[in-house]
Amino acid sequence: MILNQKTMILLSKDDIRKVFNMSDAIEAAKRSYKLFSEGSCDVPLRTIINSDKGDFCFMPSYSKEMNSAAMKVVNVFPGNPEKGLPGSIGQVLLIDGTTGKVNALIDGTYVTAIRTAAASGSAFDLFGIKDAQTGALIGTGSQALLQLEAMLASRPIREVRVAARNFEKTRSFVEKAKKELAVYEAEIIACESPDDAVNGADLVTLVTVSKTPVCSAKSFKTGCTISAVGSYAYDMQELDPAIFEKTNKIYFDSAEAVLAESGDIIKPLEQGLLKKESLTGDIGDYILGKIPGRETEDEIIVFKNVGIGVLDLVAAAEIYNKAVKADIGLKWGE
Repeated sequence: MILNQKTMILLSKDDIRKVFNMSDAIEAAKRSYKLFSEGSCDVPLRTIINSDKGDFCFMPSYSKEMNSAAMKVVNVFPGNPEKGLPGSIGQVLLIDGTTGKVNALIDGTYVTAIRTAAASGSAFDLFGIKDAQTGALIGTGSQALLQLEAMLASRPIREVRVAARNFEKTRSFVEKAKKELAVYEAEIIACESPDDAVNGADLVTLVTVSKTPVCSAKSFKTGCTISAVGSYAYDMQELDPAIFEKTNKIYFDSAEAVLAESGDIIKPLEQGLLKKESLTGDIGDYILGKIPGRETEDEIIVFKNVGIGVLDLVAAAEIYNKAVKADIGLKWGE
């Protein structure tokens, strides 16, 4: 149920952080996937407009049960970090389902980052081995820090190895992560090679916009859980397709969306390196008890997500409700 008030509120990143933490976000992601698999929300495929500088992405969603809709505009411009800007920038409109009134305009850059991280966190929580102690993070872009936090929040990880294309940036990222995530008491290590980072890791997050695989399938250990986050378009492919020869289960946020968008899955299917029969199903179907989860400690599990609008809707609704109760946010129109 969405709380109601007469004016629209504007919620910044700082406002969100006061009322919505990573544990909240992981639980919101699970609720989102359940709603999606129940068929109780309308989530059209994202519309993407390409330019020579970046991608403009439009993601609508509606839930009759929540009596609310959302529209996220998120623009992905890979050259932004060189200009001191996030590579992904956006806003979320939260809309009343009865009147069509916009209840809130919410910092979509932060909503995108925390809900995408929470997607990985929910997969690790549901499918990761229980005694996972070592993690790997490939990528140090605008979403990486929250992805790292989601991993640490999902399991009592003792060590995380981080790697990216630029080792100096990797070391800077690690120093920042050590300070901002010190509460988790994990050792965070900068690695020069993604293969070195992934080797022996129980939980692995890939969060890059790479057009070629970032590490070898041989580097992934038996029993690992992989969250492949970055590849949201056909021309992107973080995962070495050889991993599917070793993979036991493959889950999605939305099989329809992944099979329409992600090079990580579409290309191996086209090349005959992956069979449709090997695709396990949507994570929401597992939450509803329709498909199995991890069955042995030795299974390699891949979670491939491209991001679906219901994640933004549920996260935005919870942020909005908490902000209204706490009287946080700038009231617009009074």
